Amino acid sequence: MTTTEYQVTGMSCEHCERAVREELSELPGLESIEVSASTGKLVVTASGPVDDAAVLAAVDEAGYAAVPVG
Repeated sequence: MTTTEYQVTGMSCEHCERAVREELSELPGLESIEVSASTGKLVVTASGPVDDAAVLAAVDEAGYAAVPVG
């Protein structure tokens, strides 16, 4: 399992969290998605390596911007 954390900007409510979660749920291999509008934190866990480009594109598609942390 691989866990990767991202900082997401622009989220302000549960609807924002849901939009990000729904876009990410379409990506293959993700085991869990934790997103918090209050902290701007996104944590994804995958069965293999996390494709940062795919995660960032999905967050962008939801209408927000993200950068990997660390």
